[in-house]
Amino acid sequence: MNPRLDLLHPYPFERLRKLFSGVKPNPEFRPINLSIGEPKHATPQFIRDALIASLDGLASYPQTLGRPALRAAIAEWLEARYGIAPIDPVTRVIPTLGSREALFALAQVVLDSSERDALVICPNPFYQIYEGAALLAGATPYFVNTTAATGWRIDWSSVPAEVWPRVRLVFTCSPANPSGGTMTLEEWRELFALSDDYGFVIAADECYTEIYFDEARPPLGGLEAAHQLGRATFPRLVVLGSLSKRSNVPGMRSGFAAGDVELIRKFILYRTYHGSAMSPVVQAASEAAWRDELHVLENRRLYREKFDAFYAIVNPLLPLTRPPASFYYWVQTPLDDEDFAQRLLRETNVTVLPGSYLGREVNGVNPGANYVRIALVSTVEESAEAARRMANFIKTL
Repeated sequence: MNPRLDLLHPYPFERLRKLFSGVKPNPEFRPINLSIGEPKHATPQFIRDALIASLDGLASYPQTLGRPALRAAIAEWLEARYGIAPIDPVTRVIPTLGSREALFALAQVVLDSSERDALVICPNPFYQIYEGAALLAGATPYFVNTTAATGWRIDWSSVPAEVWPRVRLVFTCSPANPSGGTMTLEEWRELFALSDDYGFVIAADECYTEIYFDEARPPLGGLEAAHQLGRATFPRLVVLGSLSKRSNVPGMRSGFAAGDVELIRKFILYRTYHGSAMSPVVQAASEAAWRDELHVLENRRLYREKFDAFYAIVNPLLPLTRPPASFYYWVQTPLDDEDFAQRLLRETNVTVLPGSYLGREVNGVNPGANYVRIALVSTVEESAEAARRMANFIKTL
């Protein structure tokens, strides 16, 4: 067996099941799950129709590169969304099975398993795939705490100078999971300069970019930042996007990787052997999704309505900060985050995720401790109902 498997931490939802194993939820309420970031809005009908119309594709093996029409649709979407110069869909874009597998696989491409002192920088709190990808590729995660004091941003200057020469890969997540914070152009400028100095690759996890609340201020993307800073070839940068949140199709497992030509070339080679080609049926539906924005506008409207309703009911009983993007409220709790989650489930049948499960203790601090992540992924009505239960629960504390 691969001994590196023993380095993996239990996944947050495995820990959550264990935490709740002896809890009996209040039977007066039907369950509402706000713990997992799984979109619950209805999949748009035109995507369903495209999927059904393409069922003949089940008779063909898919190609790793994907259909030219899908790669073109992704490239055109990137150009329109971020105002960047035309990018070659053949050499700079590849469809992936969502962003999760692509984040993991990219680390296996970038990291040399024989290099025993290699480091992978991850934000803390973080998406656990970053840690697992680093460990199983033979590297060591180096966590950089993000806290309320820093606005949940990574302070690149906090990384000691002697660490940077060992860094081979940096994971970024903007908009961030769980805080919803977004990187600024100056933060990208600083990170790009460090990449130039030390040669590490940047893997930009951008699965939440299309869930934001101000239509006039969409989140800045990594390719967009590179373009604005005169880095037209996107050196050592790969951006990973997804349709799951944008188009409410998590079950399709559809995303993309785009960026540096040489990295994409190596990534394609790896994926040829990895066996992660997207089904032709899913490719056809994905192309339809990337070419339509109306359903995305409606998606954001629903999230705005939910966030407004939740805020109006819960704040200031439990102080909330509206994030600029993503579909999470990241909230400090008046007691231990595990205790809060257990009691909330027991008394209200509402499930949230303890923030400590999304972080690691670094320098004696787990920045997720005494926070919870609330995923407003369900309907407007169910989110408001959860808010009312939570508000009444908080009054008892």
